[in-house]
Amino acid sequence: MSPGGVPGAGRPASVSFGEPERWPRPFARRTRGQVVAAAVCLVLGTGLIGGAVTGAWLADGPEGPGTRHAFAVAGDLWHEVPVDQLFPPTVQGRGAGPGEADRVWTRIAVAPDSGCKGAFDALLTRALAPVGCERLLRATYTDATQSHVTTVGLLFTEADAAGMEALARRFERERLDRRGDLMPLPYAANDTAAEGFGPGQRASWAISVLTDAPVVVYAVSGWADGRTVDEPQPAEDAMRSGATTAPAQAGLGHEARGLADRFERALRQRAGTPTERPS
Repeated sequence: MSPGGVPGAGRPASVSFGEPERWPRPFARRTRGQVVAAAVCLVLGTGLIGGAVTGAWLADGPEGPGTRHAFAVAGDLWHEVPVDQLFPPTVQGRGAGPGEADRVWTRIAVAPDSGCKGAFDALLTRALAPVGCERLLRATYTDATQSHVTTVGLLFTEADAAGMEALARRFERERLDRRGDLMPLPYAANDTAAEGFGPGQRASWAISVLTDAPVVVYAVSGWADGRTVDEPQPAEDAMRSGATTAPAQAGLGHEARGLADRFERALRQRAGTPTERPS
């Protein structure tokens, strides 16, 4: 529009769509170095995207393919892994004792693999019933001084991931892992340090309901001399600083929790579980 003119009175501007932009010549040319740099960036970008996708697959949620595969693998371990690998003759427990003292446990008895009939007290049997019982494996260990005995149990259930999640939530919500009437039973064996390890000798225990495997891991500890325990205490309470009960003073909470944790960790490693979530 010329100065003083009327808008729209001049020649309309010409507008063109779909034409490529005409860059000045300096930008139109690319050196060999620029082409190589662009190619490198493309490769790196593709690799980062691919890595991110792979990482997301490996650490996917409870319904992702990686977790589902690991869940299924864990459920088959009871008949695919030799007993000496599931229950090693010796278990190292670095920092597992009171004051982060090291522990070494030696296996003294392995129970025949079986179902769950008669393996738990009635109330614990009822609490575990929703997930079923595929197989129960147990072994008993003693510490380096043979003063304590601890039975470790691996209950392979018939449940899917949703069933294990539901049971884990119930145990957490109702604190079932801390109830004295829901203690697991020990496994005693003749001619071993655990020969007198019966229901009345239970001193401390730990139960973990896994959500990334169809397994309930537990451990129950007591004295090897067969003494009766009047006030058993869950491992978490017996491990608290300043706890004065007999199981706490003897470190039996550390025995139960230390062994349960190591078997839980080993099971996850064998199954290739992508993530460890609280259980």
